Amino acid sequence: MIMVLITTPSVLLPGVTADGKQMVALVALFAGILTFVEYNAAYPGLIEFRDAPPYNRTRFLMLLVIVFFLSIMSRSQIAPSTLARLFEAVGLLVGQALDFPYSPVRLITLTLADDSTRNHMLMVRSAAGVAYLSSIIALAIFSLLLRIYDWPTQNGAFNVWTNLPMFDPTAGGDVVVRLERDARFNLALGFLLPFLIPAVVKFGGMGLGAIDLHYAPTLVWLIAIWAFLPASLFMRGIAMTRIAGMIRSKRDRNAEQAVPGYFPA
Repeated sequence: MIMVLITTPSVLLPGVTADGKQMVALVALFAGILTFVEYNAAYPGLIEFRDAPPYNRTRFLMLLVIVFFLSIMSRSQIAPSTLARLFEAVGLLVGQALDFPYSPVRLITLTLADDSTRNHMLMVRSAAGVAYLSSIIALAIFSLLLRIYDWPTQNGAFNVWTNLPMFDPTAGGDVVVRLERDARFNLALGFLLPFLIPAVVKFGGMGLGAIDLHYAPTLVWLIAIWAFLPASLFMRGIAMTRIAGMIRSKRDRNAEQAVPGYFPA
């Protein structure tokens, strides 16, 4: 499924060269093998929460929906069809609704070159609006799933070692405090990144005009990553908050059982 995700734009969008398709196939093959090896390993690797669904499943579906939607929208500019025109119309409405002062969508359009055409600006605005709205909906669904399924306790014992390979519980300090601090940092960064990325690009002198966003696959991937990365950090912050709460609750139960004269039912 990771390979399908990576190859989606090159398959749906016409005009991709043979060399480009071969490069995409190579990247997709490497990513697929890496994912397969990670999920079949018994020891920690690079992927977090691999044994605690639906964290990675929700992130994957969010990115797949964004890439697919943007690919169909971009296809309407090259090979118009009824479905592509429908997606384009929805994208225009969403982009217009989210294009208000100081919004992330407005900041994305401000990074375009001054000589960008109106059609190109509308396409970028529509893509940014759809991607940003999709990430917000995915965040809401993720939070709802955590509450419904009481994540991560429904999967049995939560193994911090395999699910948080970059987090060292023995590094010093209280584990709960460190988890909550990391969670707050991820939440804050996830909230700020949609605003910071366009600002850094604009004031850094690069501007999206320096990147060929007229090439549809480039537009799809840049906008998708811009929306996916902050939402992913937000999900990580929410997940770490839940884990910290789970550890705190278990500590409280153990403390109650340690009270003299207390006999569990």
